Amino acid sequence: MTAARRFITVVDAVNRRVGRITMYGIFVMIGILLWSSVSKVFFLPALWTLESAQFAMVAYYILGGAYAIQLGSNVRMDLLYGAWSPRRRALVDAFTIFCLIFYLVVLLYGGIGSFIYSLQYGGERSPTAWRPYLWPIKGIMVTGLILMLLQALSEFTKDILRLRGEDI
Repeated sequence: MTAARRFITVVDAVNRRVGRITMYGIFVMIGILLWSSVSKVFFLPALWTLESAQFAMVAYYILGGAYAIQLGSNVRMDLLYGAWSPRRRALVDAFTIFCLIFYLVVLLYGGIGSFIYSLQYGGERSPTAWRPYLWPIKGIMVTGLILMLLQALSEFTKDILRLRGEDI
């Protein structure tokens, strides 16, 4: 089981670092939206602010998703879950994690296809007045989905180890 523990350690460390850095993305969004408000009042409205804020928000929640899974800050129905033993929780989590993994694989499949499309055809651009390239945000989305998938597999491995009675 040393390979499983090494996998857990590496994935958790990477997602912790990415998540801790991503937390500061909120300040990027605040700056963009503040500039948007100031420019609309005092200057000509900037064309890039709305779309940049949307891209920053996508990067914020996609890259922070794996860290949220790691911290267990996802929504659970604690009505029953809270009263269960740690072994039963691990059993239910090991079963339900497959739904998450399936969902992430489907999203990743679509995300990779969309990312490749935006690179192949001369750099796909947004149809707005600003017309930014879309491949950077699509690349961030694919990266975030990979990190979430790896974290889901790490959580599944932790559940298996708990079911075997091992300490994590």
